[in-house]
Amino acid sequence: QGISWNTVRYMIGEVQYGGRVTDDYDKRLLNCFARVWFNESMFDSAFCFYTGYKIPVCKTLEQYFDYIQLLPAMDSPEVFGLHPNADITYQKNTSADVLDTITNIQPKESGGGSGETRESVVYRSAEDMLEKLPPDYVKARLVKMGALNSMNIFLRQEIDRMQKVITVVRTSLNDLKLAIEGTIVMSEASKNLRDALDNMYDARIPQVWRRVSWESSTLGFWFTELLDRNAQLSAWIFQGRPRVFWITGFFNPQGFLTAMKQEATRAHKDWALDKVAIHNDVLKLTREEITSSPSEGVYIYGLYLEGAGWDKRRSILVESTPKILFVQLPVLHMFAVDST
Repeated sequence: QGISWNTVRYMIGEVQYGGRVTDDYDKRLLNCFARVWFNESMFDSAFCFYTGYKIPVCKTLEQYFDYIQLLPAMDSPEVFGLHPNADITYQKNTSADVLDTITNIQPKESGGGSGETRESVVYRSAEDMLEKLPPDYVKARLVKMGALNSMNIFLRQEIDRMQKVITVVRTSLNDLKLAIEGTIVMSEASKNLRDALDNMYDARIPQVWRRVSWESSTLGFWFTELLDRNAQLSAWIFQGRPRVFWITGFFNPQGFLTAMKQEATRAHKDWALDKVAIHNDVLKLTREEITSSPSEGVYIYGLYLEGAGWDKRRSILVESTPKILFVQLPVLHMFAVDST
């Protein structure tokens, strides 16, 4: 009756490797490869898994060994159906792990040389951050804007979280300065201060800051983002609603879109909130080219594509450009529609 290919594919995709592949999408890809590769056509002379990867026709075991030795020591991403950029991501992640390991095993105590000590470097950095740190928010301004408006409720929630970040950062930096000066003792019990000292010296984000904020690659990028996020919220309070919103600068982007849905539902008296859906149009404009707010909905920016490119002229997804891992999308018009 010939080979039962369904059995072969099940043995490979579900039995042999199914228990080792835990991610649903990886398992789906594995079964897809099994369907494409394991069938009668694999015995054709022209069949190959990828260019240069074919089933050898040998008579002895030594010939198979010789063929295997001729295969490349490092497989390219295309062999696994991936874009060449996947290798860049892999190499970048591997390099970051190596550098993190090297940084972690460096001595943490101050040296006795003539160079600047760790404490003086961190002290200067703390002073610079405190000088640039924005002031606390004035909540009374929100009351004047309309406390029951759905967008203003979202704004108040964002400001509450940003105020918490600013307070934690200011307290940590002031305590760190006092500890370096010797005014307070940086004992083993002061775990947060010790962690802040070590991480700030290595240009990393202290754990106590990360717990109340967001992820970032370096301390410099994180602090710059703090200033940018604060600038958007402050401009919204004192200068009015922005024409374009930096959606990735919010703690809760989904809450922002929900507030927009509620605003649209209230504007249309015959709409029901549970029947309203969010739609979007990708514009051909950049943030600087937007001169006014939309009649309905909101304009947003700050979204990036990973694993794909964007054709601005045709407004469609395309294959990634080699060596370009991330592509910024143009401004998006997010709006609500009645799906009934």
